[in-house]
Amino acid sequence: MPLSPPVSRRALKHTRTIDIQAFARDDGLWDIDARITDVKTSAANLASGPRPAGQFLHDLHLRITVDTDMTIVDAQAASEAVPYPGFCDTIAPAYQALTGLNLLNGFRRDLKHRLGAIAGCTHLTELAQVLPTAVVQAFAGEVWSTRDGEDADVPHEKPFQLDRCHALQSNGGAVARYYPRWSIKPAPVAG
Repeated sequence: MPLSPPVSRRALKHTRTIDIQAFARDDGLWDIDARITDVKTSAANLASGPRPAGQFLHDLHLRITVDTDMTIVDAQAASEAVPYPGFCDTIAPAYQALTGLNLLNGFRRDLKHRLGAIAGCTHLTELAQVLPTAVVQAFAGEVWSTRDGEDADVPHEKPFQLDRCHALQSNGGAVARYYPRWSIKPAPVAG
């Protein structure tokens, strides 16, 4: 269902875009290329000078390389457009600190600890926060089975996606319908 129509006339002023692409590598690892951009529809007067309408305020890139256990084995960042050239664009090497983190095991907490506040770039760190769910989507059906145990190599393994969101809770209707073997009936309410 789409959003409701706007209740008033409105004018677009700012667009933030996040783009994430996942690539399976020949060596069994995965590269996840992420990009965040900010663009205004009118000129922006920044402390560092004016920025014309339509020109990137931010154009930042982050690449992580992960193994199939979702552990980051390499990381790099790059800044193509920043509001404070010569300052913002010097933080890229700090993002190597992502190496060794696991996207499924305390990643956002560890990210904040390693690269929060002045230890990193607000926008690159924000971009990194969406990587766990993006990689889960990339791995679904490629690295992990999303079927109800139909794969011969893992016939008794609960599908990865169950109990990771509202719709796929084990005691819900979607699991009862699409993954009946893993469905759990809600406990009766004591009365």
